[in-house]
Amino acid sequence: MAAHNLNYHITSNRGIAVNSNWQAFLVAQGATVTADGVTDFGDPAAELAAVDGDLLCDRSDQGLLQVGGSDAQSFLQGQFTNDVREVTEEHAQLSSYCSPKGRMLAIFQLLLHEGNYLLRLPLVLTDAVEQRLQKFRLMSKVTLRRADDLVSFGCSGAAAATALAAACGPLPSATDGVVHYDGVTIVRVAGSLPRFELYGSDTALQPLWQAVAAVARPVGRHCWALLDLRAGLPTIEPQTVEAFVPQMANLQLVNGVSFRKGCYPGQEVVARMQYLGSLKRRMYLAHIEADEVAAGDPLYAETSRSGQGAGRVVSAQPAPEGGYDLLVVAEISCAEEGHLQLGDANGAPLQLRALPYAF
Repeated sequence: MAAHNLNYHITSNRGIAVNSNWQAFLVAQGATVTADGVTDFGDPAAELAAVDGDLLCDRSDQGLLQVGGSDAQSFLQGQFTNDVREVTEEHAQLSSYCSPKGRMLAIFQLLLHEGNYLLRLPLVLTDAVEQRLQKFRLMSKVTLRRADDLVSFGCSGAAAATALAAACGPLPSATDGVVHYDGVTIVRVAGSLPRFELYGSDTALQPLWQAVAAVARPVGRHCWALLDLRAGLPTIEPQTVEAFVPQMANLQLVNGVSFRKGCYPGQEVVARMQYLGSLKRRMYLAHIEADEVAAGDPLYAETSRSGQGAGRVVSAQPAPEGGYDLLVVAEISCAEEGHLQLGDANGAPLQLRALPYAF
């Protein structure tokens, strides 16, 4: 498929999705709120230590794009890596948006909320994705806007799930399953414990937050990001825009790519890698004892011969036991040899860990 080679710029975002009532509600619960979202609820170390328990997390660090209109499905179908026709009132999906070269501009969750599509993606990328979609909209009967009037939070853990179900009814049993309750859309997301993300108005979500808070600990955004990381769910940050094709980040292994749908930007590259190419890089879960690690940081391996480096960090979050947990895209040969390091030959070694799904 031929695609227009549009420039893609990360512009300054407008800060967290401002809903003054929701923000005031979070502050009343003890939240520390910054321009990037909720950092903590007063004790970051204790919150991180509780990450494997029952918890609540505001998602104001994520942006929401709402797409509606009679042509919304066909329009989005021609843009994204996954099959938008499979998004229903009962099913959400992961997907990505690629450049014409098949490199990912964003990874997001796609769902239906009150008859419109919602894209949930890192807030810092929201404006750029919206602007790019607007350029392709042309004469389509599509409405597209930032849904700053909606808010979102996540909850994780068996007791948290029980409390949520008591407040709103049966919850989805499978990953990407969706239920709707009184103006709230609830999506089950991947994880070793039951995890759910809720979307709706601040007035609809406040009582559900309070119901779950009776048994769960509120935590800052880094804890939820760590749970995503440990679930092997990739994300694109500004530092990694156009760094990876979907298969490098294992997106096909978390149901984020359809190889049976029609054309979209970069489709030829993605399909060629799947059917004709030899995948030389893929994503791994790792741990490292280092003082600081960030998305986009380079990896080193003495045996790398690619000329492009051994790989890059996809995402990194502080680990409860110290150091950082990472998702990294690395040369398969170097990873199998077990000699990946951060940065250069003097960098800290990576300790590879098992992902929750098979390659």
